[in-house]
Amino acid sequence: MTKTSLPIALLCVMAFGGGASAALAMPADPSAPYFATIDVRRDARPDDRTIAGVVFDDGNHNGRLDAGEHGVAGVKVSNSREVVLTDQAGRYALPVRPDMAVFVIQPSGWRVPTDERWVPRFAYQHKPAGTPKALRYGGLPPTGPLPSAINFPIIPTQSGQNFDCAVLGDVQPASNIEVGYVRDSLVRELVNAPTRPACLLALGDIVSDDLNLIPRTAEVMGAVGVPQWWVQGNHDYDHDADHDIDSSDTWRRLYGPNNYAFEMGQAVFIVLDNVSFPCGEDPREARERPFCKQYWKTYAGRLLPDQMTFIANVLKTTDPKTLVVFAAHIPFVGFDNSESQPHQTANLDELYALVKGRPALSLTGHSHTLENMAPGDSMAGWKAATGVSTIPFRHLVAGAVAGDWWGGDYDIDGTPMSIQGDGSPRGYVDFAVKGANYTLDYRASGLPRDRAMWLSVSTPAFRDWADKIFAWRDAPEDKRDPVPPFSVQDLPDVKLLTPADLAGQSWLTADVWMGDSTTQVMVAIDGAEPRPMTRTQEMKGEGVRSGSAWSDPFALQRQLTMARAAIQSRSGDPETQGYVQGRQKRLPPQPPQPRGSRADHSPHVWRYDLPTTLAEGLHRAVVTVTRDQGEASRDTLVFEVRPTRPKPTFDFEHWDRFKNQ
Repeated sequence: MTKTSLPIALLCVMAFGGGASAALAMPADPSAPYFATIDVRRDARPDDRTIAGVVFDDGNHNGRLDAGEHGVAGVKVSNSREVVLTDQAGRYALPVRPDMAVFVIQPSGWRVPTDERWVPRFAYQHKPAGTPKALRYGGLPPTGPLPSAINFPIIPTQSGQNFDCAVLGDVQPASNIEVGYVRDSLVRELVNAPTRPACLLALGDIVSDDLNLIPRTAEVMGAVGVPQWWVQGNHDYDHDADHDIDSSDTWRRLYGPNNYAFEMGQAVFIVLDNVSFPCGEDPREARERPFCKQYWKTYAGRLLPDQMTFIANVLKTTDPKTLVVFAAHIPFVGFDNSESQPHQTANLDELYALVKGRPALSLTGHSHTLENMAPGDSMAGWKAATGVSTIPFRHLVAGAVAGDWWGGDYDIDGTPMSIQGDGSPRGYVDFAVKGANYTLDYRASGLPRDRAMWLSVSTPAFRDWADKIFAWRDAPEDKRDPVPPFSVQDLPDVKLLTPADLAGQSWLTADVWMGDSTTQVMVAIDGAEPRPMTRTQEMKGEGVRSGSAWSDPFALQRQLTMARAAIQSRSGDPETQGYVQGRQKRLPPQPPQPRGSRADHSPHVWRYDLPTTLAEGLHRAVVTVTRDQGEASRDTLVFEVRPTRPKPTFDFEHWDRFKNQ
């Protein structure tokens, strides 16, 4: 059925308009709870071709359209493909689709209700027969006949044009232990932050395959006390579903739509499920991505035709000056997976054409790396994998709350350090919007809020140490020595150098986590004039440079020896022995060794070659960072030059030459 065949009295003006009408009630405090649900009516239906209802100002906050409450004009409502605007009485009508979510797009200046966990309640799921087969995590039960009306309550808010959201890369607990890590890191830090964000925007992989963890995870994250908008990721699916259209059914029951949009201030957020699973059903995937047919039930990054139509329809009803924020799970393009088809998004040229001329931003997760890519950036592999060579607007792969899948040794709070494969710490992004402008700053978990980089030194001894551990790690596990060739205790202090270290080429490294192609990184040694540091990846069409010479020495020293692998006790409980991470089988106690990712490549490492003529003694390197899209930062590295390397441990030989009197 076409939109033009809908009842004229309920049709909304499809031309671009001025948005939702002014509030009829006093705006509410944006931090105050608004716990309610949508108003679903099941009276007699006039026909089965359209679904209609009212978007209304919920004056008494009970979620019901009561006598005396008024509709709100100019609000977007969607069936996951078509988008219409409410008329002057707040009424809308949409064509019925056999499997759809019907939802209101939260208008700027208004709030949709949430449940007690602060999960937004703004949608109705329509799948009359439910999931076609029994699924491991329940799927979606039959929703039955279409309601006679779906009314959407909203209330005015004082949030204004300026706001902050905490952008969360993969939260991804695979167990209840790891849900506890979420509580003790992300949630604790946001609750204690100087100001509370206006929302949480979680970019997929909310959990790690065990969908039974979704309710507890939602409740734990709800302790922050702000609406939590979620993206579905490849670990949030029903992996036993036979078709892509059914693989989000448990998600739809436990959270809500997998494609939707909402507005805040002068920004429209378009949330997209860009994980095609199982991939291959779209004929283009079988042709362009043959791996979809080679493996049983794999996934691929793609935007499907209905999603492109939904995006186009949202944009048609949106002021072209509004900031368009795409929120998805699989990166549109990436550094870490720049030549990988499954881990980037196909048909980007179509998306870029839709948003051309508008201010835009892409926020994604998936790779557990922090990749801040500026307009004009390019990497080898992008064209073949995604259809584009360069990006026209900023793309941010936002790291992960879980870091390296909750791996690594424990920090002072008892949470795994979990340094990521690009060298960045686990954490979240502080997304501050002012009008249609924004800044992006990374808040490293467990560290001071203003810390923005690691500083270290790459020495010949460090590179030799790392290369030998890499070789051991890359060898077949059943053929290598169970004990690594070196541990971190074998590595000489990299911040104490000798003339031989300088002659063999040593350099300062600055891993600037949010650094990009516009970032300026300067170093001043011993008060001298600041000098520019050199970025190790230009993002000008080259491939990924990998190895000890391209690594972050700070991160690798913490990644290549993990003592947590050796933990054991006499408790008799096999679930407390050795090491387990994510969905992996528990490993028995083993010698400390590298497990997980290694930061031997990164898009945000800068280096400065140390002069071979540095004088003996103590030196101070002050590194300053200036960024176009975020806070300036500064850090200091103190290092030494000595004629020879002193004995690293207590000198008993000298002590024992003398007797205490």
